[in-house]
Amino acid sequence: MSVSIYFWIGFHLFVFAMLALDLGVFHKKTHEVPVKEAILWSSIWILLALLFDLFVFFEFGKTKALEFITGYVIEYSLSVDNIFVFILIFSFFAVNKQYQHKILFWGILGALIMRGTFIFAGVALINRFEWIVVIFGGFLLFTGIKMLFQKETEVNPDRNPVIKFFRRILPVTQTLHGDRLLIVENRKLFATPLFLVLVIIESSDLIFAVDSIPAILAISKSTFIVYTSNIFAILGLRSLYFAISGMMSYFRFLKVGLSFVLIFVGLKMLSSFVHFEIPIILSLGIIIFILLVSVLSSIFIKNGK
Repeated sequence: MSVSIYFWIGFHLFVFAMLALDLGVFHKKTHEVPVKEAILWSSIWILLALLFDLFVFFEFGKTKALEFITGYVIEYSLSVDNIFVFILIFSFFAVNKQYQHKILFWGILGALIMRGTFIFAGVALINRFEWIVVIFGGFLLFTGIKMLFQKETEVNPDRNPVIKFFRRILPVTQTLHGDRLLIVENRKLFATPLFLVLVIIESSDLIFAVDSIPAILAISKSTFIVYTSNIFAILGLRSLYFAISGMMSYFRFLKVGLSFVLIFVGLKMLSSFVHFEIPIILSLGIIIFILLVSVLSSIFIKNGK
């Protein structure tokens, strides 16, 4: 799949424009994001992703459009697992809801850079060493099974090696200073607890990327498709966080669904190594079915019974 440099430039200009519009206009003032506003923004990001998929369809064909939407669904659903951890992190540090959007904005900006690096490296490895799909597929299979039986995630910043290293190089204030991440006192630079939260979120997203990038590489080997679908999923992560944090009861069994998605995608990647390709339209249907069943189960099965 040959993609013009102008497509790459145009896509990144769009991403930067939307980020500037988001933080500089719509969320210029620090405020708590209500559920209705979060749902509205989530709908806007999903609509933009669908419009981009329409562009992919007319420009690159049906197969690439299916790859994009399947990759987007996988990444968007896996990002829910990130959100559960974000909720725990914010709760642990008692971060005021009005500051959470700014933290997530900078956290996701860092995630865009990390994910981009992982994607280009992953595609290059698969194109050069075909056997590496066995490693990726086996890893996804293992991760899915582990997630299926794993207990609730715990957040303990004191055990985070990134935080331990960070505290050695920069002192941290004991109290918040509004929504500021860094301050200068007596000509000395200090990090605020909000900056500490940002560091934890970035490090946790790095861990999640190890799962999500191989998952989307099982769907497409096109750098452009893998990259753009991943970026669209990340761009909608902030609004999705505020929507889900207000409706946690509807996602009790989603983690089980995500584990089955990872298991399926791992099997798909392993089967491709022996030249047994699962049709992309079938893959999309199976993934949507798994997620739909998990959400409906959360709604209709009361108290886990």
